[in-house]
Amino acid sequence: MSHALRTTLLAAVVALLSAAVLVVMARPAHAAGTAEVRFVEPERFSDAGRSPFDREQALGALTAHLNQLASRLPDGQRLRVEVLDIDLAGEQLPRQGSEVRVVRGTADWPQIRLRWTLEQAGAVIKTGEDRLSDLGYLTGRTAPTSSDGSLPHEKRLLTQWFRAQFEGGR
Repeated sequence: MSHALRTTLLAAVVALLSAAVLVVMARPAHAAGTAEVRFVEPERFSDAGRSPFDREQALGALTAHLNQLASRLPDGQRLRVEVLDIDLAGEQLPRQGSEVRVVRGTADWPQIRLRWTLEQAGAVIKTGEDRLSDLGYLTGRTAPTSSDGSLPHEKRLLTQWFRAQFEGGR
C-alpha cells in the first residue's frame, strides 16, 4: 500500500470517528432520576462489617450502587430508601492481624431490609418495605462474576429488587 493511500485512509478514518463523536455529543443528555439513601441506626445492623471503617466502606458502596440504579429512573423521579438492616454475605474471620470475609454458601446469605418511596414532583408514586435475601447466592445464575467489585452479592440483590419494583422485572 502506498504512503499516499495510507495517509488518505487514515484521514478518512479520523474524519469518520470525529463525526461519530459529534453525533454522540449532540444527543440530549439522558435524563435521570435520583436517590436519597439513609441508613437507620447502622451501628445496630446485623452485619455491615465489624469495625466502623468496614461499615463505612460497605454503606458507601451500597449508597453508590443505589444511586447508580436510581439514575435509570425517569427524569424528575426520586427514590428515597431507608435501609433498616443489613446482613452481608459470609462472615468476617480474623486472619493474621486483619479480618477476611469468608463466604461458604451455607446459612450466611446476604439480607437487606429496607423501606422506600418513589416520588415525582413531590407526590408519592409508590411505596413499600421489603426484605431482600438470596439463599442461593453462590450457586446458579445468581453467582457473581469476578468483575462485580466489592459486595457483589448485596449489589446483585439490590439490582434484582430494583428491576422487579421499578423496571417491570426486566
